[in-house]
Amino acid sequence: MSRVSLTIATILIAGLGLAGCDRGAPEGAQESSGAVVAGRIDRSQAGELMPAVNLVDPAGRVLNLGALQGTPVLLNLWATWCAPCVKEMPLLDKLAGDYGEELTVIAASQDLQTEKVQPFFEETGLEHLEPWIDPETQLSMALAQALPTTVLYDGAGREVWRVAGELDWSAPEVRAAIDEALAAQ
Repeated sequence: MSRVSLTIATILIAGLGLAGCDRGAPEGAQESSGAVVAGRIDRSQAGELMPAVNLVDPAGRVLNLGALQGTPVLLNLWATWCAPCVKEMPLLDKLAGDYGEELTVIAASQDLQTEKVQPFFEETGLEHLEPWIDPETQLSMALAQALPTTVLYDGAGREVWRVAGELDWSAPEVRAAIDEALAAQ
């Protein structure tokens, strides 16, 4: 990655942190029509293709997201410094265990300090998620206005819905939205 690209990525990640991670709306703020509401399912970009981005794990294995077609994918963008992201991880881990082979759950770290990802997984005791890293933060640039951002893709790699911000992945209405998408396969 060039120095300019790294600087741009650093600014973008810092902006994501300030823009959405652990921040509330200012007093008196109003929703504007068409705006994404944090923590709610948004179907406005349904049909968009999953970016064909390469993720890496701490051991150096590479995962090309574009090669995941055939099974639905829940792609979560997160970072170790993002409090709502950290809060969601055990819920996403349980979700991955509950759905097994029926749904691939990928947690793609947007950390620039990638050496923090593996220790986080070990300390948190995550059993069903793997520590994938987006070393060039390409997914943040393509998909996210804030962290966490999670996108559900169908088996053809097309977006079904997304959530910007924290979500209770154990909530019955969230599980129903996932089940509905899986049934449509």
